[in-house]
Amino acid sequence: MKFQVLKSISALLIGCSLTGQAQTISKDELVFLTSEWKGERFPDGRPKVSDDLVRRVKDIAIEEAWVVLQNEGYNCQFEGNWKMIHQDVTVAGRALTAQFMPSRPDVEKQIKDRGKKQGRIGNTNSWPIDQLSKGDVYVADGFGKIAQGTLMGDNLGNSIFAKSGNGVIFDASSRDLEGLSKIDGFNAFVRDWDPSYLKDVFLSGLNTPIRIGKAIVLPGDLVLAKREGVIFIPAHLAEKVIVTAEFIGIRDKFGIQMLKEGKYTPGQIDSQWSDQLKSDFLKWLDKNPNEIPMKRSELDEYMKKRTW
Repeated sequence: MKFQVLKSISALLIGCSLTGQAQTISKDELVFLTSEWKGERFPDGRPKVSDDLVRRVKDIAIEEAWVVLQNEGYNCQFEGNWKMIHQDVTVAGRALTAQFMPSRPDVEKQIKDRGKKQGRIGNTNSWPIDQLSKGDVYVADGFGKIAQGTLMGDNLGNSIFAKSGNGVIFDASSRDLEGLSKIDGFNAFVRDWDPSYLKDVFLSGLNTPIRIGKAIVLPGDLVLAKREGVIFIPAHLAEKVIVTAEFIGIRDKFGIQMLKEGKYTPGQIDSQWSDQLKSDFLKWLDKNPNEIPMKRSELDEYMKKRTW
């Protein structure tokens, strides 16, 4: 076990020196950790889930995504108990991760000195913002610090939204709630709000695997944040999760309508569907094409493989 830990630490340090990016693991290491993903990647190695899937994930329910991930054996992808700017603004996109730690003068000095040589400006909590691109969600492990753990105020919030067009997920606090609330379309999921400035905290990892409460997050994971909480979908499962969740959503809409009309009982809807129920569902789809979030051909192909 000790050998494996030392090996992992060595790999991380080597990765940092190879990339020339402060505290960032190497592209090869990131590709290795996300090897299940076979699609397009960003130059830094992060999986690049398609814009279409990022758009569609906003409309699925957290519960539906959670069920699919549980069935795949991914039991540590959800975290709840957040405070938000807006209750009704969904955050969805590709994770850009950052890890912060309590200050230790010798290490913090080394990191900041190296950052200056690399042309980095400002405190280390602004460095991840420089890496953001459109569709990214800035996800930070701030070890739950509240007082003097404010990773963002309204200045950084405006910069984040300008670069990503998206919100943030911080296992820490933020300040300037009033100012942040004026950024149209922006949302933040944080542990709390606090008027203090960030102090005794430094960036220890950028675009590395991190922990957010009970959940593990890898760079490039598809993030979905709603009132219930935040779920982190591994990139290679994004399409499966979304298509399955979309189908569950359509199925539920049909089922609720049938129950309201008294055509079927809850026992019939919630158990294995009869041939008659399946037939009625297909007829309902034909009459309600606007309820189908994907292409009808994609839905038909999915239903061929489903056991209902």
